[in-house]
Amino acid sequence: MKTYRIGILGCRSRGTAAAKAYHAHPRTEIVALCDLVPERMEQLGKIVNVSTHFTDIDEMIQETQPDIVAIPTATDAHYPLCMHVLEHGVNIEVEKPICTDLVQADAVLAKAKEKNARVVVHHQRRVSPTMQSVAKELEDGKIGDLRYIYACGKGYYAGYGLMNIGTHVVNNMIRFGGHCRSLVTQATAGGRDITPEDVLPSPSGMGTVTGEYVTASLQFDNNVTGTLIQQRFPKVDSDAYVLELYGSEGRLFWSELKGAWLLSTPHYIPDGTHDQWEKLTPIYPEHYDNTSGADADDYCMVDEYVNALDEDREHECNGEEGRHVLEILMGIFESAIYGTRVELPQQNREHPLIQWRNENGLGNPKDMPRDYGTWLKVETERLYD
Repeated sequence: MKTYRIGILGCRSRGTAAAKAYHAHPRTEIVALCDLVPERMEQLGKIVNVSTHFTDIDEMIQETQPDIVAIPTATDAHYPLCMHVLEHGVNIEVEKPICTDLVQADAVLAKAKEKNARVVVHHQRRVSPTMQSVAKELEDGKIGDLRYIYACGKGYYAGYGLMNIGTHVVNNMIRFGGHCRSLVTQATAGGRDITPEDVLPSPSGMGTVTGEYVTASLQFDNNVTGTLIQQRFPKVDSDAYVLELYGSEGRLFWSELKGAWLLSTPHYIPDGTHDQWEKLTPIYPEHYDNTSGADADDYCMVDEYVNALDEDREHECNGEEGRHVLEILMGIFESAIYGTRVELPQQNREHPLIQWRNENGLGNPKDMPRDYGTWLKVETERLYD
């Protein structure tokens, strides 16, 4: 059984989480860390027992020959780093979202195809132990035919929330609903319809965004519909991050904090004698050790990558799926600003919000703080003071 060699490119918080998962898995070995800040590599190296450190990507790849390079960096660095690593023909795992726009995402997948390398996007919730239990119940027919999906984020400012937690939410939806064929969006900012002046650079380098309150209606494959809510709450609330599947014979509920649940009563038949939710048992890889320090969801991402490479197949969270998530997000923005149904995938791959500003004689939006809290304070003052 092959042990896959791993390089970690970026050693901050997400890099640390990725490294812990790869370090814990019995079939992966971290062979190098790469970062521009030596202190970060030294700190992470002590945690995962890796002393081979680089500040140059090419040197890391040439000297250590990794099978996978993990790229857990800020979003605005994804495109150049993915293209750089893929030039070597090395498989990658990049943090979500795959890129900031579809032009970049298309180029990354084209480069991967040219170099015969695999792209995986870190949507770890899709393969988490609790989500696996939801999938099993659905596959076993416990709720009958899937009809409708409801999903909600954590209450960030909606535009930012879409590019952040929204990527996970959408990825979870397409796991069960299939690909999205069309969508319609309602969006407001400051209690009014959005305008080109409401198009802003996202916090954390996640591209260009708009909308304080956003609700989207999505049409998936097989006559499944869905509602996605990304709305600003008074404070961010992880309890709100949920997914619910409505079937002809029951419902399945997933929560980041509360786990997975089954209700055997169809949603359209209230029945006080049977409306009892049953908590589902998470499904872990048999070799997962909860004392290893690795997050279970991140560990499942690694395990799925190992299995996919063993079986010469695509990862559950492969680059095509990651790009489709971004197509949906760009479609939501496009529908919001033009007030129309958007068919997917889009023929025009340019960012719709930048295009909208240009159509209205505006240049690039002004710079905004990168930190979300500071960004939100500035934006609140703009909208409400």
